[in-house]
Formats: sequence, structure tokens, C-alpha cells
Amino acid sequence: MWSRGFALFFVARAVARLGDTMLPVALAAGLLQHGYGAGAVGLAMAARSVAFAGLVIFGGVVADRFSTQKLMIGADLVRLGTQSLAAALFYSGHVVLWEICAIGFVSGVAGAVFQPGVASTVPRLASDMQGANGAIRIAESAAQLVGPALAGVLVGFASPGGVFAADAATYAVSALCLLLLRLPPLAPVSGPTGHGGGKAFRADLIEGWREFRARTWLWGVIAIWCVYMIAVWGPSVPLVATQVVQQHGPRAYGLVNSALGAGTVIGGLLALRLRPRRMLRAGAVSLFAFVGFPATVGAGLGVPAMAAGAAVAGAGMSFWGVMWATSVQTQVPPDVLNRIHAYDVAGSLAMMPVGQTLAGPAATAVGADHVLLAAAAMSFAVPISLLSVPAIRNLVRADAPAQGAGAGVADRRPRSESTG
Repeated sequence: MWSRGFALFFVARAVARLGDTMLPVALAAGLLQHGYGAGAVGLAMAARSVAFAGLVIFGGVVADRFSTQKLMIGADLVRLGTQSLAAALFYSGHVVLWEICAIGFVSGVAGAVFQPGVASTVPRLASDMQGANGAIRIAESAAQLVGPALAGVLVGFASPGGVFAADAATYAVSALCLLLLRLPPLAPVSGPTGHGGGKAFRADLIEGWREFRARTWLWGVIAIWCVYMIAVWGPSVPLVATQVVQQHGPRAYGLVNSALGAGTVIGGLLALRLRPRRMLRAGAVSLFAFVGFPATVGAGLGVPAMAAGAAVAGAGMSFWGVMWATSVQTQVPPDVLNRIHAYDVAGSLAMMPVGQTLAGPAATAVGADHVLLAAAAMSFAVPISLLSVPAIRNLVRADAPAQGAGAGVADRRPRSESTG
């Protein structure tokens, strides 16, 4: 797994993720220093996420038509420019909200072009895709732990502009690592792959949707995940933060958040070692662990119990993430993988803002603790729903030993749909 190519890609993802985790701190500190409120901070963050979620499907089509390596390098260079411009604005003291939102929007567009190529790059660099996804997940989790603390130090010793400058530097490092990659050529694809005109683009978009819809395990997980985003993850993140800070102070929330990040590292390590034959079944079982995150806070338990619940929840989520990413990369044909991954990302993220938006009114109506306990109950319902779908629970990993004639690694059809 640890070839020169994968090592370069690993560094690129880890460093870029470190920059991403510093960005919310920089935005919040910078805008508040210049007289803006929490609403302005939310708007600036939303500008980036809306552009990303709204355009990532089109980014998947572009990634399947052109060189993903060049697209990712170009996206990193665009974000190098946007974050450098933001750093200059904050250093100069000329901070206008619409300009910061516009910079965030352009950065989100670049992210939408970059992200689909990640899915197809891992299989070209590592034959052990589960191990590769586990290693990347560990690096991203470690960045999640270090990034906010590093951003706080930079804000204290320099300014919010210094954090944006550091964020820009991470994209420069990522672009350099990707430039040094020597990717093996893609296998020839069947059928036309024309690059000409809007009709071909629409045809690629429709083909991606057809391939997505043809796999029950794929769209089934995304449909259930939309419910998860609305009822579990969306309300849990803001309400846990609010409850812990109000009842125990910001240091306690930092501890709980760090425990969640540490748990994701543990989940990544487990994913490196465990090789279940039915990956989505094992991943769905691990999702039961997430109940500890909202339940301990909703029940009003002490900080040690909340931290322990967050750590267990992080491990379960991380293990599921590796199982899911590896399943998509190994079960989907390479020529449509970028588009499928784009539908996956868009579907996974689409409902999160809905859950976050509804969290406040729901907490006002019935109380934040009751909303968190309801989210804990849904943490049980979601994996049960995943396990109740035969196409999901019976999907056999693509590199599992053959059980009969005609089975093999090269067969990437959704096998669970033919085996019950």
C-alpha cells in the first residue's frame, strides 16, 4: 500500500484536511473581530458548503471526462488563490462580508471539482483499498484534532489572516504532491466517451444517475443516510455544542470534541485490521455506537461519560466510513466511479443543513435534551434500517474468495442483488 504514489496522495489529503479544519476558526475569529455577528459567520460558511453540495454532481461528470489529476491540481491552485486573497483582506483590515462569501463560494466550486477525483485516485494507487481508506481516515481524523487548536494558536500569535495564509499553504503542498504523482493509465472503457458539447455532458450526467439507480445497495444507503443527516447528525452537532458549553463550559466541549476525534482515529485503526466479508453489514453494526454521542449529553451525564460516549461514537462512524468508501470504490466500474461518488457526496450532504436548521426550533419547542434523546433513538433506527435491506446487508466484498464458478475480483456487479 505504501508506494511512493500513495504516500504523496496521503500527504496531500492529510495536509489539505488540516487546512480545512482551521478554516472555521479563522472565519469566526476574523469576522467577529471586524464587527460581524454569528449570523455572518454562518453565512460565510454556508457560501462554501452550498457551492460544494450544489455542484459536486457536475464535478463528477467533469472528472469522468478529463484528467482527474489535472482537475485536482487546478482546484488546489484555485483554492490557493482564494485563501491567499482572504488572508490579504484580513491582514489589510478591509473585510466586507459579501467579498468573504464570494471567496468561499469560489472555494466551494473548486472543492466540487476536486472531490469526485478522490474516489478514483485511491484504486489507481493502492491495491489494498480498505487499508488505504483506513490510513487516509486516520490522517484526516488526526487533522481534525490538531487543526482547530493550531488555528487558535495562529489567531493568538498572528491574526485570522495568518490562519488563511496557512490554509493557502496547505493547498500549495497538496498541489505539489499531486503534481509529483505518476498515476497508472486508466483501463479502456466500453462505449463512447466523447467530450463534445452539452448533449454529451447531459448524457454523461444521465448515465451516472442510471448507474447509481441500478444499485439498490447504493441508493438505499444514501436514502437512509438522508434520514440520518436530518434526525441524527444534523441536530446532534449544534445541540451537543450548545448544551455542553452552557452546562460545563467551553473547555468541557473541547474535551468532548477531542474525544470524538480520538475515536475516529481508533475506528480507522480498526478498519485497517478487520476485513469483514460483508463490509456494509459490519459498518452498519458499528453505527450503533453513535448513540453514545447524543444520548450521554441528552441524559445530562457528566463530562467523563460524555467524552467516553463521543469516543465510541467516533470509532463507529469512522469504521463505517471506511467500509462504505471501500465498497463504492470496489463495486462500481472505474469509468463511472467519479460520477457515482459525486452522487454519494451530494446525497450524503444534502440533508445535513436541514437537520441543523430544524435543531433550533425543535429544541425551543420540546427542549434540547429531548431532541438529543430522540436523535439517540434514531441512532438505533438507522442501522436497523440498513440491516433490513437485503441488498445492503448481503453485499459481498469485491475481493472476497470466490464461492462458485464465474465469481472473481473483476466482477463489480452488485452481487447481493443476485444472491438475495
